[in-house]
Amino acid sequence: MMGRPMATTPTPVELTNAQARRIALGAQGFAERRPTGAVDRRHGRRLLDRVGVVQIDSVNVVVRSQELPLFARLGHHRRDLIPKLTEAGDLFEYWAHEASHVPVALHPLLRWRMADAREGRGTWGGVAAIARDEPALVASVLAQVAERGPITTSMIEGGGERGEGMWGWSPGKRALEYLFWSGLVTARRGANFERWYDLPERMLPAAALDPPTPDPLDAKRDLLVLAARSHGVGTARDLADYFRLNVPESRALLAGLVDDGRLVPAEVRGWKDRAFLHPDARRPNTPRGRALLSPFDSLVWERDRTERIWGFRYRIEIYTPAAQRVHGYYVLPFLLDGDLVARVDLKADRAASTLLVRGAFAEARVHDDPAQLGRVAEELAGELGELARFLALDGVEVVPHGDLAPALAATGADHP
Repeated sequence: MMGRPMATTPTPVELTNAQARRIALGAQGFAERRPTGAVDRRHGRRLLDRVGVVQIDSVNVVVRSQELPLFARLGHHRRDLIPKLTEAGDLFEYWAHEASHVPVALHPLLRWRMADAREGRGTWGGVAAIARDEPALVASVLAQVAERGPITTSMIEGGGERGEGMWGWSPGKRALEYLFWSGLVTARRGANFERWYDLPERMLPAAALDPPTPDPLDAKRDLLVLAARSHGVGTARDLADYFRLNVPESRALLAGLVDDGRLVPAEVRGWKDRAFLHPDARRPNTPRGRALLSPFDSLVWERDRTERIWGFRYRIEIYTPAAQRVHGYYVLPFLLDGDLVARVDLKADRAASTLLVRGAFAEARVHDDPAQLGRVAEELAGELGELARFLALDGVEVVPHGDLAPALAATGADHP
C-alpha cells in the first residue's frame, strides 16, 4: 500500500537586505505618501489594521508616544483620533506588545493571555501575587468596578496606600492591573492619561466580545501571521516579539504555518537566521518621504532587527544616567526615503511654545557626502517644523549639540 506522500518543504525565497527593507517599509505604511486631505477615522482604522498594534507609553517629553506613529504615517490629524476610534468601538487597550491600542478584532486572539493571567501564568510578580495573596481585595475591587464603573485607581475604596518610587503601586492599583490583565475588567484613557476601568461588556463593543474564543495555539498562529503581515518579513524572534510570544514555541508554530502555506520561508542575504515572508507582502520601489519615529514605533521597536535591516544601532536612553547618554534622553530616529539617516533628541518646551532640539546626529554614512548632509538637514528641518505645528508650538529651537546641529541650524530651522 502506498503511504501518504511526504510534505515537501517550500524552497526559500531569496532576498537582498535592500529588498527586505523595502518590504518592511511597505508593510508598515511607509511606501506611500501621507494623505493630502482631511484625515478621519477611516485613515486611522486602515493604519491600525496595517500595523496591528500601537504601543502606549506615558513619557510626555514631546507628546504621548502613541500619537507619533499616526503622525509619522498620516501627517496632521485630529489629536483625539485614537480616543475617537476607541469610543467608536474600533480599538481597545490591552497588553499586546506592551500596553497597546489594538483593533477590536484581535480581542479573541488575546484571550489566552487573559486566561493565563487568571491561572497565575505570564504576569509579572507583583500583579500575579495580589490574586494569590489578597483574593478578598481583588474580589472587592472587581465588585466596586461592577457597581460604580467606570472608575479610576483613586476612586477605589480600601485599596491601601501606594509605596515609594514611580512604580510604588497601592494594593488596590495592583488588583486593578491584575483584573485588567486577566480580562475581567477593561479600561480607556482619560483626559490626563489615567485609566478608567469598567466591565468589558459595558466598555467594549460586541465585535470584540461576541466571537468565539479560539484554541490558544490557533490564536498564536494567527498572531504570528498578523506579525508577518505587519513586518512584511522577519525572523522567528522578530515575529514572536511583535505580540510578545514565546520564541521557542513560535519557532514550532512557524514551521507549521509554512507547511500550511500561510507563510513563505525566506533567506535574506546577510541575515544569520531563516526569515518568514507574508504571502501578500509587496516589494515597493524605494519609498520617498520623511518621518520622525517614536522610540516605540513598530518599525523600529525590535532593536536587533532595526540594526540588521538599516545598520542603525538604536537604544533608548531614558533610564541611562545623563552623564552616560550618547545621544540624549528622548531620541527619535529620522527616516528619509526609506533610510534611517539621523536621530534627534527632542523636547516640547510648552512654556516657551518651542520644539527644542537638544541634540541632532547624522549617521556616519551621511557625512561622506556633503550634498547628502545638506539634504538631510533640510528635510529634517521641514519635518521638525511640521511636528511643531502639529503640537501647536510656535517654532523650533536647535541647541548646538551633535554633529548634525550646525547644518540643521543653518537651514533656519530654529526660526518660528
